[in-house]
Amino acid sequence: MKRIIILLAALCAAFSNLSSAEHHSAVTPLIELWAAGEPAFGLYVRPEESAQEGGSGEPVYSVKVGERLAVNPYLDFAFLSLESHYDAGSAQRVAEGMFGGAGDSPKSLLVRIPPISVDGVDAARDRVREVLSFGANGVVIPHVLSADEARAAISFFEGVDVWSPENRDGTVIVMLIIEDPDVFAELDEIAAMPGYSSLVCGIGSLTSALGGDREAAEKINQQVLAVSKRIGKPNLTTVDEDSVAQRVAQGFLGLLAYGPNGDEVLKRGRAAAGRTL
Repeated sequence: MKRIIILLAALCAAFSNLSSAEHHSAVTPLIELWAAGEPAFGLYVRPEESAQEGGSGEPVYSVKVGERLAVNPYLDFAFLSLESHYDAGSAQRVAEGMFGGAGDSPKSLLVRIPPISVDGVDAARDRVREVLSFGANGVVIPHVLSADEARAAISFFEGVDVWSPENRDGTVIVMLIIEDPDVFAELDEIAAMPGYSSLVCGIGSLTSALGGDREAAEKINQQVLAVSKRIGKPNLTTVDEDSVAQRVAQGFLGLLAYGPNGDEVLKRGRAAAGRTL
């Protein structure tokens, strides 16, 4: 009996790995758009509004959350932020809902994990592997503090088929976010590194780090955008109803809507980009 249980467990693991491999072998909508130089529109994944996990007060991301994203006709990608509270089950449930067959068109799922500096290199590496095993199409590494840390982040994806201008047949997105003032002295060095997909300025965190100086943060944001264009890698920024058309015109290829009016932001963005349903 024990041998049968072990065999069944091995078979389940094999099928799980096969499913994940098949999922990552397909070119995602996000990659198709970015490879063509076209803007893609995404939403922050919002948790269940009323549920609380074990009374902890932490956000709950259910399969139903993923299913709602899967049927959103305006959406190209979903952005699940687990930066402040990493919970593997959240990533697994959202991925299950998004990729379980609901919806008429495929979507992409990006998962933001905590910064390397929070729990260390080993924890960040394990989280990358875990998130990808659930079927996520990409991983976002926030608060990259230096060129050395950027190299460490890229090393987490050894053996993964990462999409980039150097590997246009890749299937996995690796996004690095730089958002701390000191790191921008190494911007060119980080930008020149191979093995990742997208370089982003986290303008919200940067603004806070600069004492609320939005104008200074925006100047740096535009510098990162210019570098991204030069190296052929898409740049992402957050948008609302008032800013989305401007950000499309500026050449940002990832437009990430936030807040309760996310669908309206996506509609306006798609109209600005000349994309219709």
